[in-house]
Formats: sequence, C-alpha cells, structure tokens
Amino acid sequence: MAGKEAKRMGDRLAVAAENVGIPFISVLIAIAIASVIIWIAGFDPVAAFSALWKGAFGSGRQIGETMLRATPLMFTGLAVAYGFRAGLFNIGAEGQLFMGGLAAAYLGIVLAGLPAPLNIAIMLVAGAAVGAAWAFIPALLKAKVGAHEVITTMMFTYIGRYLVSWLVTGPLKAEGQIPQTEKLPLESTLPRLHEVFAFFPDSRAHMGFIIAIVLAVVVWWILKYTTLGFEARAVGFNPWASENSGISVSATTVKALCISGALAGLAGVTEVMGVHGRLFDQFSSGFGFTGIAVALLAKNNPIGVIFAAILFGALSSGSGTMQLEADVPSKLIFIIQALIIFLVAAEQLAKWIVGRTRKGVTESA
Repeated sequence: MAGKEAKRMGDRLAVAAENVGIPFISVLIAIAIASVIIWIAGFDPVAAFSALWKGAFGSGRQIGETMLRATPLMFTGLAVAYGFRAGLFNIGAEGQLFMGGLAAAYLGIVLAGLPAPLNIAIMLVAGAAVGAAWAFIPALLKAKVGAHEVITTMMFTYIGRYLVSWLVTGPLKAEGQIPQTEKLPLESTLPRLHEVFAFFPDSRAHMGFIIAIVLAVVVWWILKYTTLGFEARAVGFNPWASENSGISVSATTVKALCISGALAGLAGVTEVMGVHGRLFDQFSSGFGFTGIAVALLAKNNPIGVIFAAILFGALSSGSGTMQLEADVPSKLIFIIQALIIFLVAAEQLAKWIVGRTRKGVTESA
C-alpha cells in the first residue's frame, strides 16, 4: 500500500512539474527564436534582452511600471481562465472591461464626498456587477438557445466599446476638446503602492495589483474547494456527464460567464481608478484580448495567471528601453508574444522536449 501511495504521489508531482514546465519551456523557445530573428535583422540579441530586462526590472520604478501593466492582465486573464475551466471561451472580456470602467467613471463623480474606503469599495463592487451584467445576456443565450459565446461576447464587446465612445464624446464629456469624462476626485481613486507601503519605491503601481493577486488566490480556492468551482470544472470537463449527475449545465454556464464578466469588469475599474483617473475613448490597449494569451500561458490556473501577467507586463514595460538602448524595434515584443502563444497552443512540441530531456536524464543515470 505504501508503495502504491508513493507511486501516486510521484505521478501527481510529475504532472504538476509538467504543467509548470511546459509554459516555461515555451517561453524559453520563444526567446530563442526571437533571438535568431534579432540576429538575422542585424541586431545584438544579448544587448536587446539585457535592455528589455533593465526596462522591466532594472529599478524600483521600472518594477512598479511592470506591475502597473500586469494589473489589468491579471484581471482579464482570470476572467478568461475561469470561463475556460467551465468550457466557455469568453472572448468579450474587452467589452466587459469597458463597461466596468464606465461604471467607475460615473460613480466616482456621483459618490464624491464619501469616505475613500467606502467610495472605493462601492466602485469596485459596482464595476464587477456591471461587468457581470454585460456577460449575462450572452450567458443566457448560451444556456437557453445554444448561441456560441465566442460570437455573442464579441458582439457585445463592439456594443460596449462604441457605447463608451459615444458617452465620452456626448453625455459624459467633460469641458474641452478631448473626449473624456470629468477627472475623478481623490477619494474615488486607488492609492499607489508607495503611499500604502513605505518600503515600496515611488512608482505608478497602485493597489489594484494587490487586489488582483488576492482575487487570483480566491478564484483558485473557489475552483478547487467549493461546490461552485467543482460544478464549473465538471461542466467544462464533460457537460453531458455533469447533467446526468444532477448538475444544471445551464445554471453553471450562466454563473461561470457572469463571474468571468465580473473579473473583466474589475480590470476596467482599476484602470480608471488607479491609472487614468477618468474614462476616455482608448483607455484600454486590448487588455481583454491579451488576457486570452495570459490565460493560455497559465494553462487556466489562477495562480499561474499572476506570473503570466507579470511576464506580459514585463515585455510591455521593457520594450521601450530595448528600443532606446539596443535600437531594436519595440514591435519585436509582439513577435515574442505571438511565439509564446503559438508554442503554448502547440504544447506537444514542449512536451516532446520535456520527454526527451527526461529520457536523457534517465539514460545517463
């Protein structure tokens, strides 16, 4: 019995190591291929990636910038990952993000004068609720008539995106030529990390980063230890078996997509409250779509989303330094991101490399 238990434990550890190793190997392969591309283009790969590292982690301020850029990706990565675990592809996180940002921009002005902790709490909850509401109709269509969530969430993204565009150029527009809302009062903004933690260097990183990490742990716990999470995982694994076991696939679909929308909505809330202090037409640079890549790299593990988001945040924050110091076009970062996504999707290649490495180690031993 002890031998069988040890074997099962070893098998579980091997699976866990493979789940961690495959994304890591995919990133390394992407960097290797990008290095070859840089070299062929006539640049120095070592200088390029040294500058990239310096721009992302070279000082406290640059670390803060990486954290800042990783924050919305954590929320959208969690949103996409939670949907994936329930067998749903929420490609509309960008639209839910816009609606969460809209709720924050509106409530931040309306609630001006309330104590900051209460104001911030209301805005976070309301933004999450609006994001969930924006996902509710696609969820209901999926549950009741089988409408594919990829189509419906994408269409709702366009609706949300252009609704915000109309509002910031019309009813909610502040005075002046720029299409944007009024600036939020101080009590409606998220404090920066250096204002809360004295040891943290002065940077633009805000408390949304901490909120995202806490939520990642909460989502992991929900998926692993609660009935809600078990039902989502069961439906994602096999909806027919779940239905026959007494789990309502329709109800689980609606709940999962709404939770996904709530997480995406928080990305918009924290961007408005922590970065811009107002809402304008282009306040998201595609965070909802990059969140898909983050979730894929993390293999839909909420804890893995933290590290995947930091990686993509580092690529974004370090690209400018790479261009300035190594003269390498910053667009190369998009090539690296695309290679990472491709290699994670083609995980059989990484598995083959892991298998060959394991075989080589075993034979040498």
